[in-house]
Amino acid sequence: MRPLPLRKFFLPSLTRAFLLRVLLLSISCLLIFNYLLIPLRIQGQSMEPTYRDNSFAFCWRLQYLFSKPARSDVVTLRYAGRKVMLLKRIIALAGDTVAFRKGILFVNGQRTPEPYVRYTSNWDLSERTIKPGHVYVVGDNRNTIMSRHRFGQIPVNRIIGGVIP
Repeated sequence: MRPLPLRKFFLPSLTRAFLLRVLLLSISCLLIFNYLLIPLRIQGQSMEPTYRDNSFAFCWRLQYLFSKPARSDVVTLRYAGRKVMLLKRIIALAGDTVAFRKGILFVNGQRTPEPYVRYTSNWDLSERTIKPGHVYVVGDNRNTIMSRHRFGQIPVNRIIGGVIP
């Protein structure tokens, strides 16, 4: 079998079989990258150092098809339609109590280690109980003041899927 010349590889004849392959490949990519494996361009520093500003990741929509979100999972949240989504880490589940004291996370009254947080903070947040059907999410970058972060209780149905780096 002799190798194909480069010209034939880059400029194939437009046969019916070739056009069918292009059509099937296009439909497959459209379905996969719109409904199962959503590409994400990360903007912002709320999840640093885990996910860097202007980096790229994928949202795996089937992550929670047969399981529930767990503590310390990084999830993609629907913030405003399908165009604006947030990456956040789940730190507490329904029924848990959560508080920050001088930047240290307490879940159910116990100090919770957070190896993914690089910079310490001075966050103070009074204890609160997570409502049923909700989780508590926060970004990994705690280096800035609390008022600049989007975090808190969110309904579980706003979770789109897990994150694949």
